[in-house]
Amino acid sequence: MGLPSLNEPIAAIATPPGKGAVGIVRLSGVGALEIAQKVWRGRDLRGMEGGRFTLGLILHPESREVLDEALALVFRAPSSYTGQDAVEFQTHGSPAVLRQVLQALLRAGARPAQPGEFTLRAYLNGRMDLAQAESVLALVESESDAARRQALRGLSKELSARIEGMAQELLDLLAHIQALLDYPEEGVEAHEARKILEHVLFEVEHLLATAPAGRIAQKGARLALVGAPNAGKSSLLNALVGYERAIVTPIPGTTRDYLEAPLEIAGVPIVAIDTAGLRQTDDVVERSGVERALNIAQEADLVLYLADQSQPRADPPELLAQLPQERVIRLATKADLPPAWHDPAFLPVSGLTGTGMPALLEAIHRRLLGEAPEGEIWISNERHAQALTEAKEHLLDALAAPEDLMGLSIQAALEALNHILGKDVPEEVIDRVFRNFCVGK
Repeated sequence: MGLPSLNEPIAAIATPPGKGAVGIVRLSGVGALEIAQKVWRGRDLRGMEGGRFTLGLILHPESREVLDEALALVFRAPSSYTGQDAVEFQTHGSPAVLRQVLQALLRAGARPAQPGEFTLRAYLNGRMDLAQAESVLALVESESDAARRQALRGLSKELSARIEGMAQELLDLLAHIQALLDYPEEGVEAHEARKILEHVLFEVEHLLATAPAGRIAQKGARLALVGAPNAGKSSLLNALVGYERAIVTPIPGTTRDYLEAPLEIAGVPIVAIDTAGLRQTDDVVERSGVERALNIAQEADLVLYLADQSQPRADPPELLAQLPQERVIRLATKADLPPAWHDPAFLPVSGLTGTGMPALLEAIHRRLLGEAPEGEIWISNERHAQALTEAKEHLLDALAAPEDLMGLSIQAALEALNHILGKDVPEEVIDRVFRNFCVGK
């Protein structure tokens, strides 16, 4: 699909489906103010300054029937969100009202906006780069405080500034390398070029190292609770979520399937999964639950392995070997009872009294987000991670190349970085980015 015309006036409902106190219908493009005036009774919108609003009535453009009383907010090019003249009508939030207002604008000369077309126009008109546009989508879709913070960092151009800085270093270096080849007495020394390359490579690797945390912050994590029957998994799940999500009894094997419950730890959205107890059994139903528990553990971002420290140690070695050891936190549960064993590799916790819960929450946060610094931008977009990975590979090639061939790899690394910002990217990439937006944004 080709990119739509930038000049045509477009309109869309900008608020989510359903009833609400206020709804917004957005209009942008060449002639937007004239179209808005066709459905408006009140102050002449065509003569208003940008950033002003006025109260009036929205009318059917032909029958002049009153559709609603509303606020009209006027935005002037080039300082609007899209970089074009635009109007937003704040109406009552009835779906019927919003549909009628949108239809009135379409009858008056606008066309329906495509998904993400308002933000696409902001990008194509230079109001934001592609990384910022993707941050708009990330902010709209954010379901946790960590995701919100990271999306705002991207929208404020923090990531773009980092990328632009690295790209400028490579661009300057290309010019110096060309001078070195054409006029040896004027170019940079080869060892100076390699120092610059090493610095940019360090910056790229530093950003890439935040990608796992960025993915977790944006998409959330799955946390599996596994262990022998009656190890305290259900009690711990209830303690994590703060209410009685799972049935707790002293009878081993109460949980034969799995239970899911959402929670948030340090701003990260998490789905905690209570699984069937791990043990060898001839019971067909229970054995199916054990197999499912192991599968869930294999696919989880983090696994809590629970062992009851009030009873003699009885870890099932065959089943334990099937857990993803690099993603396991070991817990000694029922820490409110006298211990039958002690192992420093196990963190003592009690779902009943809360003993050890702060330390557990900190351990979960640390294992999920790693060493990604909280005060910096994280890479949460797969396209950005892929481009940075390509840039890294080209930089490594440049460092390994002789001076006369170094420029080819530097140019390739520069192109990979510029693709993050949306410079010289194929049309299909732009289309793929914006098709994920909702209509009206």
